[in-house]
Amino acid sequence: MTTPPMATASVRFSGTRDGEAPLTWGQRLMWRAVHLMGPSQSFLNCPWVLPVHGRRDLPTVLNALRRMLERHESLRTTFTDTPDGPVQRVARTGELTVELVRSGPEGPLGTAARIADELGTTVFEHGADLPLRCVIVLADGRPRALAFAFSHLAVDFQALSLLSAEWRALLRGDTLPAPPWQPMEQAALEREEPFLARSRRSIRYWRKVLETVPLEVFDHPPGEPEEPRFIEVGMESVALAAAAVRLAERLTISTTSVLIAACATVLAVTSGRPRAVMQLVHSNRRDPRTRPLVATVGQDALLVLDLPGTGFTDTCLAAHHSALMAYRNAHYDPFEMRAMREEIGRIRGGEPDLDAFFNDRRGDGTWPNLPRVTGEDLTPLTAKTRTYVTNAWPGVRFKAFFTLGTAPDTGQLSLIIDTAYLTRQTATAMLRAVETLVVRTCTEDVPIAAVKDLVPPAESDIALKSRT
Repeated sequence: MTTPPMATASVRFSGTRDGEAPLTWGQRLMWRAVHLMGPSQSFLNCPWVLPVHGRRDLPTVLNALRRMLERHESLRTTFTDTPDGPVQRVARTGELTVELVRSGPEGPLGTAARIADELGTTVFEHGADLPLRCVIVLADGRPRALAFAFSHLAVDFQALSLLSAEWRALLRGDTLPAPPWQPMEQAALEREEPFLARSRRSIRYWRKVLETVPLEVFDHPPGEPEEPRFIEVGMESVALAAAAVRLAERLTISTTSVLIAACATVLAVTSGRPRAVMQLVHSNRRDPRTRPLVATVGQDALLVLDLPGTGFTDTCLAAHHSALMAYRNAHYDPFEMRAMREEIGRIRGGEPDLDAFFNDRRGDGTWPNLPRVTGEDLTPLTAKTRTYVTNAWPGVRFKAFFTLGTAPDTGQLSLIIDTAYLTRQTATAMLRAVETLVVRTCTEDVPIAAVKDLVPPAESDIALKSRT
């Protein structure tokens, strides 16, 4: 951590129970991802910041943190393999060591955000470590913000939004009702027949898709990758967010559906295909019992979108319906899904590569602090759009991964690429193409054929890179 700690504090917790249980389906998905990524598994860590509301002293903040740990069993859980498969182990008692640092020139919240990102670069020892790290940022002698890194085995971004929602009450010392549902209850429920039937239905849907989809995300062979091989290119665009809101309202769909449509269209055009096949990271909280659950519940949904031969408005509507079908079939036992995918691989002579993703990390699917934008044409706003390279990893195993970030005041879209297949210049062009497609459709229905002019096809891109 670049900001040296002033001191440390200890948070001793004592929950209502301990226990051991199999992993939930959401945890099983993350368990496999953790082991696939190896040294790059820090990609799965979840940085998060909580402000300290009001003039609170350090004991008050530490007490609120203790209550958070005691309320939510996922935050005091370790994960380990056994001869009978991986398990979660909930500790009733324990201790979390918290570092205390002074605020930097970027202010308490800015300092906390920077530290949270730094904390997220270190891999968790899931069999021994609590699944979170915490640093408290002080200014003028008082705690002002908390920087966290959570393991994705313990939380998803919906869970982090739940923690944020209750944090102010914990600081006040309010008496809160005990959480009605914990991961061990969820694991037990997923072993019962209604849930097993749901899993079988989802796997049948996936199987039908995998029997016919292309075996590769891109048809061309890989070129010479950069080092590190996988990079993330980011874009911040108020124009993108404002246009997505306008289209969503006009079409009575969500902004998520609009942006899925745009990202899927750009991916299909880049790959030179009329169909996009992507995995959507889905929160999976339709069951009322899981809505208040602080845990990792989300699973991957499989989107198949055939681009209509008309305009982007029709694509948005088609993407909305395809996404609903994907979400309906996104609740399954990942171990059983893995077995099916391996069987398809044996039948087809290779398992279809599904390493193209879309993830909306916004908790409620909105931009609460988006500036008010007037005027029919939003194109002038695109002059303020910023693009940048934000991260790099040696092995996250994605060909293309779009992520809609949590910034409340701008459209924060990033794209992780495998540089053996796409250059960073093409990744930037793909992000700008998403922006252009959504913004232009606010004033004209952009023909899908016109998207080809916005981004080069991947094959020519790799050929160009090989020549240089």
